[in-house]
Amino acid sequence: MKKRYTGSLAALMIVGLAVPAGPAGAAPAPVGVLAADNFIVSFADTAQSHQIAHPGVTEIRETSVGSVVVRAVSRGLTKAGANQLMRELAAQPGVVSVEPDLRMTAQFTPNDPRYAEQWDLFETTGGINAPAAWDTTSGAGVTVAVLDTGITPHSDLSGNVLPGFDFISDTATARDGNGRDANPNDEGDWFNAGECGSTTPEASSWHGTHVSGTIAALTDNSVGVAGIARNAKILPVRVLGKCGGFTSDIADAITWASGGRVGQVPANPTPAKVINLSLGGSGACGTTFQRAINGAVSRGTTVVVAAGNSNANVSGFSPANCANVVAVASNDREGNRAFYSNFGAGIDVTAPGGEVRLETDPPGTRSQPQNGVLSTLNTGTTVQAAETYFTYMGTSMAAPHVAGLVALMLSKTTLTPAQTEAALKANARPLPGTCTGGCGAGIIDAARTVAAI
Repeated sequence: MKKRYTGSLAALMIVGLAVPAGPAGAAPAPVGVLAADNFIVSFADTAQSHQIAHPGVTEIRETSVGSVVVRAVSRGLTKAGANQLMRELAAQPGVVSVEPDLRMTAQFTPNDPRYAEQWDLFETTGGINAPAAWDTTSGAGVTVAVLDTGITPHSDLSGNVLPGFDFISDTATARDGNGRDANPNDEGDWFNAGECGSTTPEASSWHGTHVSGTIAALTDNSVGVAGIARNAKILPVRVLGKCGGFTSDIADAITWASGGRVGQVPANPTPAKVINLSLGGSGACGTTFQRAINGAVSRGTTVVVAAGNSNANVSGFSPANCANVVAVASNDREGNRAFYSNFGAGIDVTAPGGEVRLETDPPGTRSQPQNGVLSTLNTGTTVQAAETYFTYMGTSMAAPHVAGLVALMLSKTTLTPAQTEAALKANARPLPGTCTGGCGAGIIDAARTVAAI
């Protein structure tokens, strides 16, 4: 199911919702080794001696495979010192390789029963390599603002949800009988045939709940799914309702979420260091959006934006085409650019959004893509009903993968938005599949990015 809204350029609508070397014969010189004290020296099968004649090391023992473990006499070597010593050891007669004797640890694997279905987190082809990052960071201490349809109660998410705000000023759009208020509850974005520029009815999406679960669903609690940043907090900010939402409301929400002042709205007690915008519309980036984004970035907040689902150049879609944002394209499970994803020079990185080539769903229903992104949701087709889990696909699903990774990064160290974006790009990996039109630096790699910072 692909949700698409039409309307005036003054209204900004949902994007991406559920569409559902050395000389010859010598051992290779090591490059970029971390600081180390212990090293493993391996010899050629024809080597007459397995002893090392180097004053800088002491032999510890021989391994079962014939290698020798040695320890540096000068303990606490720097990275440069370790590399120099390894080059010297590699030049010894008969040596074929030298490697640091690295310390291994158990990798965190969550016990959530549906984690096995979350290919987007762990599969090597289309996933983000999250498990190795979880050994060193959990997103603790970081607040991620999700500017979306609001949020529904969910036992696998609510423990990580902070009090948010409803920025929808139009009562017909809000469906809650009033304007802006301190209740970000998702009232449903369903509509009937003939409304919102559509000839067919549409069920409520509970879009904000799905996005939030990808970022920070409760994890290792033997329930449901795992979140990327399991100890981060979600700040739900409601900006999308019936037929979408207005640029003016979303811009104010960006300002408020990042700790800026908005007239007649109480100050945000928990400013976010990351804002996720899984929304967008066609057109140039206007002054209102750009000023709000610039203000957020000046306050130290990284702004992550879904690229859009029109299989077109992102340059024509706002706010993904604004400056100072991380624009995110979508890849499928096979590591290709998803068929719906926008592309182009304006893309910064790519992340899993899933792909299933569904035709149209029966009016008022939604299909569940088997290779989509699984997250928290609600069963209600109009108003809220029971909590559930559901797969969606779209760049709306890709963006929260990046927002979650940013939370992992900022939980580990302090970075400016520019440094954050640079690290995401520098440590992304090329798409193993195809990408026509441009997918930025590639698919984000959580483990590599966290290790690099």
